[in-house]
Amino acid sequence: MFELAFDPLTWALLCAVALAAGFIDAVAGGGGMLTVPALLTAGLPPHVTLGTNKLAASFGSLTASFTYYKKQLFNPRFWAASTLATAIGAVLGTLLVDKLSIEFLNKLLPIIIIMVALYSLFGSLSSTEQHSLPTKNKTLKIKQWLQGLSLGFFDGLAGPGTGTFWTASNSLLYKMSLLLNCGLARSMNFISNFISLITFVALGHVNFLLGVTMGAFLMLGAWIGAHSAIKFGSKLIKPIFNTVVILLAGKLIFEAYVA
Repeated sequence: MFELAFDPLTWALLCAVALAAGFIDAVAGGGGMLTVPALLTAGLPPHVTLGTNKLAASFGSLTASFTYYKKQLFNPRFWAASTLATAIGAVLGTLLVDKLSIEFLNKLLPIIIIMVALYSLFGSLSSTEQHSLPTKNKTLKIKQWLQGLSLGFFDGLAGPGTGTFWTASNSLLYKMSLLLNCGLARSMNFISNFISLITFVALGHVNFLLGVTMGAFLMLGAWIGAHSAIKFGSKLIKPIFNTVVILLAGKLIFEAYVA
């Protein structure tokens, strides 16, 4: 277990960042854009930053997921295949992270993010306003397994913006409302966060005190964000989603090709 002492101002700033990240994550995904750089700036080693962020993010994603579930915007039984596939993908991603070329992934991610940005700006983020689930068939199961495995694997690699990828890919794959989309995205994000967290804990790469403290503020931000998204719908979700995607693309491009 890794512990590091911080002064009160640093703690306060990290908690404020966590509150904002929880709100963003519950609405559009991408809260890790704020928390990971903040933890690195505070002086945590990269591997401890990732593990601590997973702990804090799990609090936030659980809160958002449960809120959507309570409002009947996430059906665990219907998305059981997605849940299992995401968990398996997260385990594989976390175990294989050291065997893959991170440099290659860092250069590929901005391209993927830009494609998501273009789709979110010029495409349709939601194909219907009706809160009805997609039709059950063999194609649906294939989509669930491929999406869950790939995005779970990506999150296991500690990739940024996994929740954003869920929101965008849901819009491409399934005909359902934006709120059902968000309910699925936040719930699957929790699954991959939690599975990856278990591995980081086993490796001793988690600052528990900081992770739990930030997690509490992430929970508050996620609760506010999820209720705001449910209340205001696409009028709130779409502009925040578009902003998150554009900022994420710019950040990754700078890190991969400039810095």
